Amino acid sequence: MHTNKIQAPATRASVRRLAPAALIAVAAALAACSQEAPPAPPPPPPPEVVTVTIEPQSVSLRTELAGRTSPYLVAEVRPQVSGIIQERKFTEGSDVKAGQVLYQVDAAVYKAASESARATLARAEANLKSTQITANRYEELSRVDAVSQQARDDARAALALARADVAAAKAAVESARINLDHSRITAPIGGRIGRSSVTAGALVTANQAQSLATIQQLDPIYVDLTRSSNELLQMRRDLASGRLRSVSKDQASVKLLLPDGTEYEHEGRLQFSEATVDPGTGSVTLRAVFPNPQRELLPGMYVRALLEEGVRDNAVLAPQRGVTRDARGQAVAMVVDAEGKVEPRQLVTERTIGDKWLVSEGLAPGDRLIVEGLQKIRPGIPVTVVEPSAAPTGAPAGGAPAAAN
Repeated sequence: MHTNKIQAPATRASVRRLAPAALIAVAAALAACSQEAPPAPPPPPPPEVVTVTIEPQSVSLRTELAGRTSPYLVAEVRPQVSGIIQERKFTEGSDVKAGQVLYQVDAAVYKAASESARATLARAEANLKSTQITANRYEELSRVDAVSQQARDDARAALALARADVAAAKAAVESARINLDHSRITAPIGGRIGRSSVTAGALVTANQAQSLATIQQLDPIYVDLTRSSNELLQMRRDLASGRLRSVSKDQASVKLLLPDGTEYEHEGRLQFSEATVDPGTGSVTLRAVFPNPQRELLPGMYVRALLEEGVRDNAVLAPQRGVTRDARGQAVAMVVDAEGKVEPRQLVTERTIGDKWLVSEGLAPGDRLIVEGLQKIRPGIPVTVVEPSAAPTGAPAGGAPAAAN
């Protein structure tokens, strides 16, 4: 009883102290409830994108192929007679003309043989004259039975033998003349001659295995190219079906890129293609011929050729910046449909032409391909199409025509 009487006054004092704080809290709560909730923020506007309208156009299709140059003509110079080389009459690495004397072989033996053959011919011709006179006389005497028939026949046979001796002597003279001429070793073709494998004083033999020098004709010059047989077959099918239109009825034109990347100033022509596919690589060799007046192209040089395949009419070209790849590597593009929403498209691309893709499936003329703002969109959402000039600063403008390769 005594303890209760002491604590009761303390409790009443605490209540009196807490009352004002509670009143303040209740008042604040009532004031908060009396305030209205703020309005919800408005939805964000549709993202802005830049589009390019797909328009069909005619493009020239070119294929880049690797190749090497080879001489138009090649001739290995070999002696046709035996003897000692007396003189070399050309400068190594210079241009020579057909028929120009390159080496002089010691001709003393062949001159003597030629003189001997001429003398033999003169003797045979003299014998022929004597035999002819005798045969004519025997013919006249045989008409009056002054000589026997046997004597007349012997005279005829001697005349035929004399004529044969003359013919053989003439052939020997011609053979000696040829050997004498071959002592002067001449260039079989015109072109650039390489280094000489022999010097003056060397012994050479007729038709030896080792060549004395090699001549290569470099103007014009060949360029041998390799191309996949599948690609060549597809090109022929496209030309046959009309999907690809030939540039001209003549031989296809070819342009050349030199090893340093510059374009060769002269245009070549495709001459022929091999009739056999290489079983090791599955490729076919194509041969083009190029003019080479300045001898800029040398045999064995690695080059790249741009082969004109034909013209594709109504081709669909899509800027590369508007085409992406999915996880499977499939080409994908985003277009704006008739309702102004994003629609994904899967594409089938054939090749690049400049900064664009040649598309065979997935896009049609009139489609609005999104080229800017791809990172802000997803399929099915509405978008706002803006002009390229209204794109953010630094963004490239879409719709620029691409140069065909």
